[in-house]
Amino acid sequence: MKVSHRPAELFAAFDDPDLIAHAGLVPTVRLAERCGLPALVAEKVHLTTAKNGAGTAADAKAMSIVGGMVAGADSIDDLDILRHGGLPRLFGGVRAPSTLGSFLRAFTWGHVRQLESAARAFTCRLAAHTGLIPKRDEVVFVDIDSKVKQVYGPAKQGASFGYTKQRGLHFQIVTVKTSTCAPVIVATRLRKGSAGSGKGAASLLREALATVRAMGITAQVVVRADSAYLGLDPEGWTPVRVVMRQASG
Repeated sequence: MKVSHRPAELFAAFDDPDLIAHAGLVPTVRLAERCGLPALVAEKVHLTTAKNGAGTAADAKAMSIVGGMVAGADSIDDLDILRHGGLPRLFGGVRAPSTLGSFLRAFTWGHVRQLESAARAFTCRLAAHTGLIPKRDEVVFVDIDSKVKQVYGPAKQGASFGYTKQRGLHFQIVTVKTSTCAPVIVATRLRKGSAGSGKGAASLLREALATVRAMGITAQVVVRADSAYLGLDPEGWTPVRVVMRQASG
């Protein structure tokens, strides 16, 4: 099989200033505003030591990053998608990719923890506003896992080599689900690349379970984890048993 015509010498360019390629961002951003995401970021995230104003307007910059990610951006340069076509007419306060890059590079471990606190509070509000997680199900499953994300450049804070033999960051994530809903992220933890899979799991699970209860969920909780989380801590307890022992009183 082969093509029977020569390649076309024309190309299509979509550069109309009135073109809206991601109009679906409007209800998404409006939902985030109704659930207080900008206000939570402004309240909890303070990059007071950042140079050249990189830490100012954290709420507007965080919303720009979230909007860009929803639109498909997976790099700092891709965040410029929010300034294409007619999108600037739909949204105000959109920052340039260079500004957002300076903002992200100003984050330290402590600032990431501040952002995680804002995300947990937002998740609770989102669940209350949308019924994201059913409250009548008898069992709630809380799953914890980790993954190494490859990064480039040794100057990135925490970047190091772990079991994947690649320079990266080793993050943890906790999701909650029931038999009638899809998994919802309720807690995250960013760690250095050489961290063990189970390191810090107990404290992260405590945060996750507190978030689940803050959502108003009273169902029985079943924590699930793979074999990487079965290592003993100094007291002889696995991270999962530490949390379940605490939860049971």
